[in-house]
Amino acid sequence: MKKFLIECCVESYDEALSAEKKGADQIELCSDLNNDGLTPEFKLVKKVINNISIPIKIMVRPRKGNFCYSNSEMTTIKDQITYLKSLGVDHIVFGVLDKKNNVNIDHVKKISDWSSPMKITFHKAIDESIHFFNNIEDLVHTKRVDSLLTSGQSSTAKAGARNIKKAINIYGKDIKIISAGKITSKNLDSLHKKIGGNYYHGREILGKLC
Repeated sequence: MKKFLIECCVESYDEALSAEKKGADQIELCSDLNNDGLTPEFKLVKKVINNISIPIKIMVRPRKGNFCYSNSEMTTIKDQITYLKSLGVDHIVFGVLDKKNNVNIDHVKKISDWSSPMKITFHKAIDESIHFFNNIEDLVHTKRVDSLLTSGQSSTAKAGARNIKKAINIYGKDIKIISAGKITSKNLDSLHKKIGGNYYHGREILGKLC
């Protein structure tokens, strides 16, 4: 019996297919992973959801850079969500902060309203929050976020393992804490021993995909 869930981060159809064949439990589909992931092309989204049988999350992020979005950018996010919903997407990944680098709860609620009944994962924007644990609690209290992707305020899961484990111990019963940050097939088991989580995410978490 598998001791944890594996989520593969992919940016092409071939990578999605490879992840499924290698035993991923679910995938996160993005574009431009060199800039930490952007909204993928809708044509690719359609192809993946029509041909891959494991659960699929779609990144919603209209541009690279920070996670503080203007009103016009929020409109773009709304339009992207509306179209993804029309394609049959049932889970999106996003993150929004305010100018002070706190989670923008008002925007979280707006995006939740636009995306309902989709599930939501709040991504690693949380790691840039200046009130990391308080903001996780804020997200929990909205009761609108299914999962949280985090490196524990560090560049890697290894460096942030202590914070990830603390987040799991405090909030793990209320939100799925997904460990992320340079997790590969080579370090997954050792990281699991440190973190003790139920969910792990990575681009090479199952090795090279294709």
